[in-house]
Amino acid sequence: MAKNLSLVLLLDCYGELLTERQRDIAELYFNEDLSLTEIAETRGITRQAVRDSIRHSEQALLEMEEKLGMAERITTMRDCLETILRHCEQGEAPERSLSEIAQLAQKGLLLL
Repeated sequence: MAKNLSLVLLLDCYGELLTERQRDIAELYFNEDLSLTEIAETRGITRQAVRDSIRHSEQALLEMEEKLGMAERITTMRDCLETILRHCEQGEAPERSLSEIAQLAQKGLLLL
């Protein structure tokens, strides 16, 4: 089971919607980078139970993102803000930058 960085973002967005046990195990696995065995030992459960919980959590998080799309919105908004910041730091031609910054800001606002 390969760790997927996009699931960390999904866990941040939707973790509170998981059961307390799923959230606890998923946070240890994705955020604390503990192995299945380490989680099983600290929680007093089997390695298979940890694996099943992570698999169910992943499925639930992916379904929530498919329905709600918050992580995609956050990622797109972050990309817009990074581009705006880059233009400001580079001190590009004002007329080009202001127009592009306005378009990026408008795109970011639409995501809210």
